[in-house]
Amino acid sequence: MGSPDTGQSLMDMAYEIIKKRIINLTYPPGSSLTEAGLAQELQTSRMPIRMAVRRLENEGWLVADYRKKIRVKDITRKDVLEIYQIRSLLENNALQMIFDLKKTWEYSHRIEEKVVRIKASQKDLYEWELADTEMHMEIVSIYENERINRIYRSNQDELIRIGLMSQKREGYVEEIIAGLYRFVEAIRKGNLPAAMEILCRDHLEAGQELALAKVLQE
Repeated sequence: MGSPDTGQSLMDMAYEIIKKRIINLTYPPGSSLTEAGLAQELQTSRMPIRMAVRRLENEGWLVADYRKKIRVKDITRKDVLEIYQIRSLLENNALQMIFDLKKTWEYSHRIEEKVVRIKASQKDLYEWELADTEMHMEIVSIYENERINRIYRSNQDELIRIGLMSQKREGYVEEIIAGLYRFVEAIRKGNLPAAMEILCRDHLEAGQELALAKVLQE
């Protein structure tokens, strides 16, 4: 695992590595983990691993049963529905705020920067999902609310995991990128109905449909 940077403990490093591996499906949903195995993988003692695991349990990424066996939390239909309910509530209102506050020109450029990164990441599914997350975080940044940002960041981390599991048909990525450029253009031109339709249809409704299809296959 290497030496910690100044101000970062071994527990923090272990936490970040394990969480990333859960999100990028190195440790897929339902897989079993052990403190000893993690300590060996990360080349550290068991104490920072134990502390990192407890933190990840508290955040809902890991589950420990009464026998102290650790597994990566499964993704359920309820999880998907709740996550997309949060997305719909926050993003629809955020987009409306961008128009109400007359910040369409500014946000069209801010969102476009994120779309460029999405396009550049299309050959790497993990980087694609990460870039897509940042684009949606840009939309909700209109709230200028750190509490919302923290909640939404956790929500989006879970969405990366769900997105990596979802089966995407051929041409899906190209269609999404084309739609995002139309989304940016609609915002720039002050066309709220068109922007809202793209956001809801291509990202909220289609994303939930893909995620539910994967969960129901399990």
